[in-house]
Amino acid sequence: MSSLLRFLGLFTVTGAFSGMSPFAPGTAGSAAACVVVFFLPREGFLLTVAVLIVVCTVLSGLLGRFAEKALGRSDPGPFVLDEFAGLFVTVLHPASPDLVTLILAFLVFRVFDIVKPTPARQAERLPGGWGIVADDLVAGAYANLVLLALRTWVL
Repeated sequence: MSSLLRFLGLFTVTGAFSGMSPFAPGTAGSAAACVVVFFLPREGFLLTVAVLIVVCTVLSGLLGRFAEKALGRSDPGPFVLDEFAGLFVTVLHPASPDLVTLILAFLVFRVFDIVKPTPARQAERLPGGWGIVADDLVAGAYANLVLLALRTWVL
């Protein structure tokens, strides 16, 4: 594999190298995803986020084995493209989040990603990158429901 392809692969799976953080790479990746969300256009937000979910999910699945080989372990910590997919699921809503809602989305997603409620833990057992990303999609779905409830009754 050429060094350029390896660099591009690592750049992608580490979320522009946010996952290379020596402390809490998953949290760093989720924070980087929040920065992306913050700068997305308000017009067409729902469609843009839906496309990003599909792209991040497919790339996570396809690049999982590459990342495990390149980073030397299964479900490597620096692999945070899955965090991007999960955070994007969390904010999937017709209205783009304001800063307070985005911070809440980040916090709620991180809780569900760490706790891994059913079926998130079971989803991790899928092979390669599909297992890496599946639990984050489940965590994002739970977080999205909590965020929806907060938007409905509190925010």
